Amino acid sequence: MTHKILIVDDEQNMRTVLTAMLVKEGYEVVAAADGAEALQLLDDDVSVVVTDLKMPKIDGMALLEKVTNDFPSIPVIMITAFGTVSTAVDALKKGAFDFITKPFDRDELKNVIVKAIRTMELNEEEIRFSPDDLDHQGLVGSSAPMLAIYETIRRVAPTTTTVLITGETGTGKELVARAIHMNSPRRNQPFIKINCAAISENLMESELFGHEKGAFTGAAASKQGRFELAHKGSLFLDEVGDIPRDMQVKLLRVLQEQEFERVGGLRSIRVDVRLITATNRNLQQDVKEGRFREDLFYRMNVFPVHLPPLRERKEDIVPLSDFFLERFNRKLNRQVAGFSSDVRELLLRYEWPGNIRELENLVERMVLMASGPTIEISDVPPEIQSAGALLSGTPPEKRDKPFKDFLRDHMENLERQMVMKSLEECGGNVTKAARQLGLSRKGLQLKMIKYGLRK
Repeated sequence: MTHKILIVDDEQNMRTVLTAMLVKEGYEVVAAADGAEALQLLDDDVSVVVTDLKMPKIDGMALLEKVTNDFPSIPVIMITAFGTVSTAVDALKKGAFDFITKPFDRDELKNVIVKAIRTMELNEEEIRFSPDDLDHQGLVGSSAPMLAIYETIRRVAPTTTTVLITGETGTGKELVARAIHMNSPRRNQPFIKINCAAISENLMESELFGHEKGAFTGAAASKQGRFELAHKGSLFLDEVGDIPRDMQVKLLRVLQEQEFERVGGLRSIRVDVRLITATNRNLQQDVKEGRFREDLFYRMNVFPVHLPPLRERKEDIVPLSDFFLERFNRKLNRQVAGFSSDVRELLLRYEWPGNIRELENLVERMVLMASGPTIEISDVPPEIQSAGALLSGTPPEKRDKPFKDFLRDHMENLERQMVMKSLEECGGNVTKAARQLGLSRKGLQLKMIKYGLRK
C-alpha cells in the first residue's frame, strides 16, 4: 500500500524539496500552500499531514485543530522555523504527533513520518487475539483495568513510540515496560533499565551516556553508557521524574536527535533506542512548579500508560495471591495448599497502600509462617489483621461475603448474558451488537474477551 502524505507550506521551495524527498521514499505526495488549500485536499486517504506553523489564511495551529476534530486518526507533524519550545509544546498538547524545527535533518523527518504511519495503522487495527496470546512478563489479572492494559501493550509494543508509564509505587510499572519490549520487534535485542532515583547527580551523565578514559578522576577506562548498551533495543528509565534539570536538557536532545557524546568525548554517537519511562510522581505538577521541563515531558508522554492501584482492581487480588503462593512454594520448598476463606476475605478487604509489591511480600511472609496445610488468620501479620478489621467493623471470621462482591458477581453475570443475547440476535456481527448495546466496537470486544466470548 502506498501512503499519501499531505505537505502544507507557504514556501514553494520547501514544498518542492519535501515532495521530491518523500516521492523518492515511495510515498504519494500532495502539496498545499496554506491551511485553507490543505482542507480541500484532506480526506481519509491521507496517511500523514506535514505542516508549517506560520502560514497565511489558515495557519498550522488552526489546521491542526481542524484535522484532530474531523480526522482524528491522521497524525499531524509540525515543522517551523519560528517556533519557540513553548509553541512546539503547545502543538503537542493540542494533538500534534511530533514537531521538527528548521533547519531539520531529512533522516529525522523520514523517521518521524514512518513512526506516524505505523502508529496510525495500529490505531486502526481491530483486536484479533485474546490477552492470553500476549507475553505478559508476569502481569496477572483479568479485571477490566488489566484488560485495558493488555490492549494498550498490544497496540503500542510494535511501534517505536516513546511510552510514559505512571502509577503508584508497587503497581508493576517495570513489568509493563518489559511486556512492551518483549512484544515488540526488538524482543531479541537488549532491554536495559536504570533507576534514576538511585543514581547520584554527578554520576547520572556517565551512567546514561558513558565516558572516555580520563574524563574525570577515577575514569581509568572508557565505558559505554546505558544508551549505547540499549542500541537496537529498549531503554527503561524508571523514576524518570528524579532526573536533575541539567540532565533533562541532554536527555531531550537524545530523544530529538538520537545521538550524544560520552563524557569527555568529542565524537557523536548515533543510537537506535526505544525509550520507555516510568514515574510515581505527578510530572504535570512538577512542570507547573518548574522541577521538570515541559518540552521533555511532552516528548516522553507521546503514549501515556497509567497503572491503577490494586485497591481499584480488587478482583485481581485472589489470582495474584495464588500466583505468588505458587512462586514461593517453589522458592521456599513449601507445600502450602492455599488460603482459608477468612484470609481471602481479609485480603480482599485490605486497601493495599503498597500495591502488588506489598501483596507479594505478605504472601512470602505467610508462606514462611504457615504451620498447617493452608494459610490461616493466625498466619497473617497483626497489622494487616487490624487494618482489615477497622475497614469492616467486624472480625473476618464473623463476616459473610461482602455485599459489594455479591452485587458485582451478579452484575457481571447479567452483563455477560446481555452481551451473549445481543450477539446471538445480531448473528455474531460485533458492530451491530455494539450499536444495540450502546457500546463502541472496541468496548464490546473487550467485554467479549473478559467473558470468554471470543471465538
